[in-house]
Amino acid sequence: MSEILFDEVPSLDLADFTSGDADRRARFVKQLGDAYQNIGFIALRNHGLSDDLTQKLYAATQKFFALPDEVKEKYENPELAGQRGYVGKGKEKAKGFNTGDLKEFYHVGQDKNVIPDNDPIKQEYPDNIFPAEVPEFEEVTLEAYRRLEAAGKEVLRAIAIHLGLDENYFDDKVKYGNSILRPIHYFPIENPDSVPADAVRAAEHGDINLITLLMGASADGLQVLRRDGQWIPITALPEQVVVNVGDMMARLTNNKLKSTIHRVVNPPRELMHTSRFSIPFFMHPRSEMDLTCLESCIDEKNPKAYPDATAGEYLNERLVELGLKKA
Repeated sequence: MSEILFDEVPSLDLADFTSGDADRRARFVKQLGDAYQNIGFIALRNHGLSDDLTQKLYAATQKFFALPDEVKEKYENPELAGQRGYVGKGKEKAKGFNTGDLKEFYHVGQDKNVIPDNDPIKQEYPDNIFPAEVPEFEEVTLEAYRRLEAAGKEVLRAIAIHLGLDENYFDDKVKYGNSILRPIHYFPIENPDSVPADAVRAAEHGDINLITLLMGASADGLQVLRRDGQWIPITALPEQVVVNVGDMMARLTNNKLKSTIHRVVNPPRELMHTSRFSIPFFMHPRSEMDLTCLESCIDEKNPKAYPDATAGEYLNERLVELGLKKA
């Protein structure tokens, strides 16, 4: 396929894929494949998140991050390596960077109450942690988690068709998967000279997971690195979520689908004192998923690029690189 240099992220409608209309489904799969083989990002509408839920989620998120640091830190458990609860300011750094990102965030994982007792995956997950000071936080985060997980499963079905796999290839691999909803606060910097010169809101990185579904952020700043080395700003309309390929999908497809490097740049110096909020949903499979490169994605021009690993093994490796877990 010839390379396409997108000037903006292609906009797709999930209703085309779920419509039952063969032509609309085929067009969606084609557009998705073109985007993911090139820029690695799409903007998606009709994803199942209502405006009301989105507003409630952002309100609860802002209410939590407005709490004093000593209150937020009650919900941080270093033994969990950032899997659940609060992760404090500057704790996470991108792979290859020594300076922590100018952000704090909160992790909500799979609701163990929905996992059957006879599924061994239930014992792998820690319990969720919810802030008592924001009682509505639990309900809205878990509801957003369910909606985004459902949309993600449909996108994965379209990806499977594009790859020539059975449409339901990913279904059992992401059932009760290790996905994470991450409300992020890029906190205000009152004195820009007080932070390291190389400190940014989120240094350039690729996501770890299969795909990421990102709700519209409260401010600009997200950029993706195009194949020609140019940074392209990502802007999604309020009713869209941005969906990008993660490193696990790139490994599985031997880089046929692109995990595109992206970053969140600092605002102009005069706006450094402002907050930015963002809520990505990182769609992970179950830990036992085999990420060995698909044979159909390996040929003479594209030899196998990655060693074999399970999703759990690869996640552990990356958590160490991010500084959230000790080796």
